[in-house]
Amino acid sequence: MLKILLLENSEHSISILTKELKKIKQNIDVLVARTYKETIKNIIKYGDEIELALLNHDLLQTNDATLFDMLEVNNIKSIIICNDIENIPTDLIFERNCVIDCIIHYTKSEFKNIVSAASHVFKNIDKNILIVEDSKIQLAVLTKILEKMNLSVTGAHDGIEALDIIEKSNKKFELILTDYNMPNMDGMQLTLKIREKFDKDEVGIIILSSNNEPDIAEQFLKMGANDFINKPYHETEVLTRINSNLDLIELFTKTKEMANKDFLTGAYNRRYFFEASNLILKKARRENTKVALAMIDIDNFKNINDTYGHDVGDKVICDVVTVLKEHIRSYDLMARFGGEEFCVILDNLSYEDAEKTFEKIRMSFEKNVINADEYTISFTVSIGIYYGLDDGLENMLKIADKSLYYCKENGRNQVKVSV
Repeated sequence: MLKILLLENSEHSISILTKELKKIKQNIDVLVARTYKETIKNIIKYGDEIELALLNHDLLQTNDATLFDMLEVNNIKSIIICNDIENIPTDLIFERNCVIDCIIHYTKSEFKNIVSAASHVFKNIDKNILIVEDSKIQLAVLTKILEKMNLSVTGAHDGIEALDIIEKSNKKFELILTDYNMPNMDGMQLTLKIREKFDKDEVGIIILSSNNEPDIAEQFLKMGANDFINKPYHETEVLTRINSNLDLIELFTKTKEMANKDFLTGAYNRRYFFEASNLILKKARRENTKVALAMIDIDNFKNINDTYGHDVGDKVICDVVTVLKEHIRSYDLMARFGGEEFCVILDNLSYEDAEKTFEKIRMSFEKNVINADEYTISFTVSIGIYYGLDDGLENMLKIADKSLYYCKENGRNQVKVSV
């Protein structure tokens, strides 16, 4: 269980923050310390089990370095909560690696900024950032700032190296921070190259520049940059802008998922299937390989709905996705076409492997049992497959659908492959 240590003596604040912090992620345990000494005791007891400390600045003994030494030894990230903007502990923020942020908390009712800052500590663990900076000193400074934020950082010294990393790395970079003036390829050329492959809602670009030309920021933004930071910069400005851009990209991603995925099952929907499968087919034609396109339909699904009700029918539909995911590769495309019908497209496999894969899927459904309410339900599926590489997706779907119809007409619970 993830642990957050909260140093706070206001019962009202403790109650609200504990409730809201537990919403960030499942299995979060909030350890409450009402005094400086209780905070020390919690760190001694739990050590590196604590992921994050939220510390009320008014309760800290700033002349005693013990607490912050312990936080750093146990690799505990911490956020300072201040009630007065004039008393921001900048020495702690910039000198202590464990302190990643300082939140101004003006009133007892404003908790969302604290919770938002805490949530970034957990969300940033899975985020990859590419820094493109020809100055080794600047690269080291930025890397230190970003790693304090729990971000995974990769460095490049110019635009050409950056493009090579983007192309060859198995990491997905959410954000790229790039200097403007660099040898070989500058930040403006790099921005244009990145935008040829990735839109602003896929990969964010933040420009860092000491160039004083009045319209330079405007030029970069027009060319596809998401943000612009002037050098020299303040650490808190970098932190705030990075988190804001990551939040925006995450929002874009969630919006896309809502548009592309089926609400009930979480599988891709029909519209997205047509969009993505055409890319798979283009790749197959380029590499001169074949694909297996399968139409999968639940047998006698109407009887399930009529006998057990639509809620149980919905559970059966969701179970289809669970079983299919156990047998297909993570990058294979699977979508709910509507009702009880699903479509899967697998590339880069032989006819024999395609036949074996879908026969295993059929057998898994045959043996599968669902416990829904007071019922124990089993069901089968029929699978019609097109194997090959036809000129058009529509024709491939028609052939797979005919194979599916054959299965239905000849007893169900079977697989038929057509070429």
